[in-house]
Amino acid sequence: MSLFITSLNSGSNGNCYYIGNAHEAVLIDAGISCKETEKRIQRLGLSMQKVKAIFITHEHIDHIKGVEVLANRHQLPVYITAATLHNSHARIHTHLVKPFRAYESIKIGGLAVTGFPKQHDAVEPHSFMITGNGVTVGVFTDIGASCEHVITNFRQCHAAFLEANYDEVMLEQGSYPIHLQRRIRGGNGHLSNRQALELFMAHRPAHMSHLLLSHLSKNNNNPELVTDLFSPFAKEMNIVIATRYKETAIYEVTDIRSKPKVIEKKKPERHASQPTLF
Repeated sequence: MSLFITSLNSGSNGNCYYIGNAHEAVLIDAGISCKETEKRIQRLGLSMQKVKAIFITHEHIDHIKGVEVLANRHQLPVYITAATLHNSHARIHTHLVKPFRAYESIKIGGLAVTGFPKQHDAVEPHSFMITGNGVTVGVFTDIGASCEHVITNFRQCHAAFLEANYDEVMLEQGSYPIHLQRRIRGGNGHLSNRQALELFMAHRPAHMSHLLLSHLSKNNNNPELVTDLFSPFAKEMNIVIATRYKETAIYEVTDIRSKPKVIEKKKPERHASQPTLF
């Protein structure tokens, strides 16, 4: 029993993550255009017909840019808090708007989606956990700090999209003005590579098999730098960079704890009176 995950895009130019089973799927955020979302899903051999809902983390444009057209064209319910909808100014058809509360489990076919609060400079930001077929996937981006909500949920994941937004030295020595640097590295901004690694090392569950490092800054990070930082601690885990330029492959996530153990049969003991056969 599995879930299938892919990042359709990840970065300040747009965020959109696909999580599904064999029958239905959800999108976490719709930060790229409807046309681009459809194109990337088709390239992966997936179908928009399987997508049954969109869940919005917060109102920043790189998370909602495509939601209006995508939802209205495909008649997809959009789960979004009232305050986030107000601040987004998105004109989603009224019957498609579905408010939700933190830690409310929402059933989408065989999937259960639960939002939880996080620290970010938006009006009512949430991250999401998606569970189905005994597998849990978490989306942890746009996080100012590893609060208890983040830690508790991260410990449950078989797979996670985890923000590794910036390298601290590159941010400090780069071209961003001081006020923007402070916003990014403040408690309501983004996780640095180091902070993401600390969260991963301290709270990585034994059953986690996939880590998709996400929302990398174009100007203050480098994919090779992130890969080199995390790879020594990967063990048998699949560690992937979710890029800002194209979709990732589709990854099948299973519960490694449910795999049957191979029991080696003991050879019968040979007594002294038994002849040796050649």
